[in-house]
Formats: sequence, C-alpha cells, structure tokens
Amino acid sequence: MSVLIIVRHGQSQYNLENRFTGWLDVDLSKKGIEEAHKAGKLLKGYKFDMAYTSTLKRAIISLEIILNEIGQKFIQVEENNALNERMYGDFQGLNKDELRKLYGDYQVKLWRKSYDVSPPNGESLKDTAARVLPYWTNKIVPQLIIGKTVLICAHGNSIRALRMHIENLTKEQIIEIEVPTAIPKYYEFDADMNILKTYYL
Repeated sequence: MSVLIIVRHGQSQYNLENRFTGWLDVDLSKKGIEEAHKAGKLLKGYKFDMAYTSTLKRAIISLEIILNEIGQKFIQVEENNALNERMYGDFQGLNKDELRKLYGDYQVKLWRKSYDVSPPNGESLKDTAARVLPYWTNKIVPQLIIGKTVLICAHGNSIRALRMHIENLTKEQIIEIEVPTAIPKYYEFDADMNILKTYYL
C-alpha cells in the first residue's frame, strides 16, 4: 500500500483578480497564504517521504508553508517544470470575465477546461499531460511502488492532467473537474497502482 496526497497551491494574486495565470510567476494572495497554512493543519499526522512541486513560486511557497506546519521542512523536495501550470499563451494576465464578454461562456470554458482545445499560442490540457505524465511515470510512481508516502503541490491543470490519468477520467468528465485551492486530496494505492481509496481531506 502507498499513499499520495495532491494539493493545489493556495489562492494566487491572479486567482483573486480572476486572471489567467499560466506560467506567469505570481505571488500568493493573503488568502492563499492562509489557505496553505490551513492545508498544513489538515495534513498534521502524515509523514511524507518525498515532496514534488513545480518551479513556480505560488506552488513552492505553498509547499514550504505546508511542510513547516507539519514539522517536515527538511524532507526531500524536487522542483520540476513538468508540474507547472498549463501555459495560457496570449491569455496570460487577462481577465476571464472580459474574455467571456468577447468570446462567450462556452468558448472560454473550452479554452479553460477541455482536453484538446488550446488558447491562442498556449497549451491544451492534452499538451500539459504530455509533460506531466512522463514525469509522473518516471519519477513519482517508482516511489509509490516501493511504498513511500508522497506529497505533490502543483496547479489546477497539472493536477487535472494527473487526475485524468490516475482516475481514468474521460474527456467529457475532465471538463467538469474543478480543483479547489489548498484542499488536499488523498489517494491510497495497492501494489499495482490501483486506487483503493480517494477523498478530499
């Protein structure tokens, strides 16, 4: 049996302002810092062997806060841009509601949530999965197979790509998945990486 916990970073300043963030390296908002502390409190009692995060500071700082809260700030942490947020191309920094007025709710939802529709000069979820899943398979799964307890702190769309793979979600199902900020999701796997249990803490 192995345990994986995945948590999205706390609210960023651009989340607060309802902007597409993507690869822009935006700080956590005041609420986001509070959310990361709350996530850490939810994880007290867990003992992690490894932690993984992206190279964007909203995830790195959220992870640091969580590990400080649980008294595990010295565990091995690996940062990799494979876990970075989806790159939103021409929309990075733009307000989502303003784009809805220009293009309509349905089109903006397709750009934000669909599997294979990408914003102009940006990544689709399929593109994001193409970098997330090899990292998952080559770096993280081997740790889980030998029974380690792993924490991932990443982003809405890198997590959606992971969840689609781990939970065997369809393209139709993934469009409805919203990943909340800083609420840890627990997974328990058997030796063949089949899910035994999964739930939000």
